[in-house]
Amino acid sequence: MDHEYNNENNMYHYNYREEPKPQDDYRPAPPVYDTGCRPEYEPPKKRKSGFWRKKSTQITAVILACALLGGLCGFGGAMLAKNAGRGHSTIQESTRPATTVSIKKVDGQTLMTPAEVYAATANSVASINCSATSTNIFGQKVESASSGSGFVITADGYIVTNQHVVSGASSISVTLYNGDTYPATLVGGDSDYDVAVLKVNANSLTPVTMGNSADVNVGDTVLAIGNPLGELTFSMSQGIVSCCDRAINVDGTPFNMIQVDASINPGNSGGPLMNLYGEVVGIVSAKYSSYSNTMVEGLGFAIPISDVQAIITDIMENGQVTNKAYLAIRAGTMTEEMAAQYQIDIKEGVFVYSAIEGGAGDKAGLRLGDVITKVDDKAVTSMEDLSAAKKGHKAGDTVTLTVFRDGEYITTELTFDEQPETTGTEEDQQQTPQDGRYPYGQMPEGWQDFYNYFFGNRGN
Repeated sequence: MDHEYNNENNMYHYNYREEPKPQDDYRPAPPVYDTGCRPEYEPPKKRKSGFWRKKSTQITAVILACALLGGLCGFGGAMLAKNAGRGHSTIQESTRPATTVSIKKVDGQTLMTPAEVYAATANSVASINCSATSTNIFGQKVESASSGSGFVITADGYIVTNQHVVSGASSISVTLYNGDTYPATLVGGDSDYDVAVLKVNANSLTPVTMGNSADVNVGDTVLAIGNPLGELTFSMSQGIVSCCDRAINVDGTPFNMIQVDASINPGNSGGPLMNLYGEVVGIVSAKYSSYSNTMVEGLGFAIPISDVQAIITDIMENGQVTNKAYLAIRAGTMTEEMAAQYQIDIKEGVFVYSAIEGGAGDKAGLRLGDVITKVDDKAVTSMEDLSAAKKGHKAGDTVTLTVFRDGEYITTELTFDEQPETTGTEEDQQQTPQDGRYPYGQMPEGWQDFYNYFFGNRGN
């Protein structure tokens, strides 16, 4: 029972309760006397000083917060203004209808845009892939692959390309623009002209239209369609004609080329070079990427189609070139040493050592000591020039030779013979006795080709 005394006018309170009985491990709490007095005053503990408690830090934080808040407000205002302005801004869009490229027929009379030329001729371009098997020094069979370009010249499957594209190939395949792929047979080719003809078993193909490379002018726009890098099939590049009759030497073989600045890369070889009438005016053949350790750009070359059109027909009909022009002479490039030796007043041209009895040169009156300086109106300064000049002619053609003889220039008419097969690819053999090299055919059998290969007496 609790007894409690409370007196609201009395500041003392007294509570009386029965104390609980002690139990095991139980200790009663000491009595608490409520005196009603206030607790003693304890002064506030001094706070430790810190970075964030410095007044300068707090002022700086307030300033930064205000700046951040102001920036956010400005950005938000700008975004609101931008979004509000969108409702009044418009984006101009073209309403011009898409250009439709019409496929025109190549008739030699209709000037076309590059897109129209491509549409009209892409089906005549071929991608050529070759594989070859060779044996290495360990006697192992090695497979190799190469690629190039070409173009269809007849509806029944004759295709033109470069000889160097298919040289040494054991198998050849041709892929057309529509994706059709055919195995191809090599009809024949000629390294002097770098031309080869393939045949596929197909009908109703789309042939190209041959143009006249003699009509090409410097500055004319030309287009090359081909297979650059062997992967970028049926790509077209555009450029202008830089030179119409550029004499260059490709791996020892002289050519008179059309020089262009269109992009030409490995894989383009053998493809057509076209004018803006869609006519083929050349066969893409070579590119200079460096010269004398100097990187070059924009130097591509194509074989003039007019120079090889008769050759192509000859290969189609006979499997080889059967009517190569032949002078039937022994000759070499004129040098200063030869001029001094033979007491000749000129230092350039083709020096005649002898003329084969009964041959074209003999009939034209050529003899030892003559120096050929022109074939028609083409200057001749070396055997390379003479070979290049002959490429524009065939057996039976008649030309006018300008010859330096006994201190004066004379002219004589020469009718080309047909080059005999026994002479291989050359007939006007380079001879320079003063440098110690044997004239062709005067070394022991079996050694002539070996000697000439290493010492350079390989004709022209």
